[in-house]
Amino acid sequence: MSDAARVLEAARQRGVMIATAESCTGGLIAGALTEIAGSSDVFDRGFVTYSNAAKQQMLGIRADTLATHGAVSEAVAAEMAAGALARSDARLAVAVTGIAGPGGSEHKPEGRVCFGIADEDGVATETVEFGAVGRAGVRAATVAHALRLLLDRLAAV
Repeated sequence: MSDAARVLEAARQRGVMIATAESCTGGLIAGALTEIAGSSDVFDRGFVTYSNAAKQQMLGIRADTLATHGAVSEAVAAEMAAGALARSDARLAVAVTGIAGPGGSEHKPEGRVCFGIADEDGVATETVEFGAVGRAGVRAATVAHALRLLLDRLAAV
């Protein structure tokens, strides 16, 4: 059974709807979940907010958060996850924002991804450095990590 299938099964067992808020993955997390037949009973919606304007308009990210921390930050990931939760019927939301590459900078290198996960108990964040493994590699690793975060949070419910 895939991690996506395990997430859906755990959500079903707990009666929890899920939402995603994605930047660097462009909807791949939502795609992994909805690729599985019957996912609509526990997957509510996905927000693909690639631009800063989309993050602000769709998820309520504050302009001062973007200006102070930048789009690739735990602060923005936290607001993305909280925004997805507030703007959906979900009880659990995961958010990702990062540098898939190619490129990056000394301060924000390729492969850096910030994650946020939100539920009724609050928001948790973390940053993972996947390294310069290529755009497809970073995106695939991000999807896998996000699914594990969802599984871990569902296990705690």
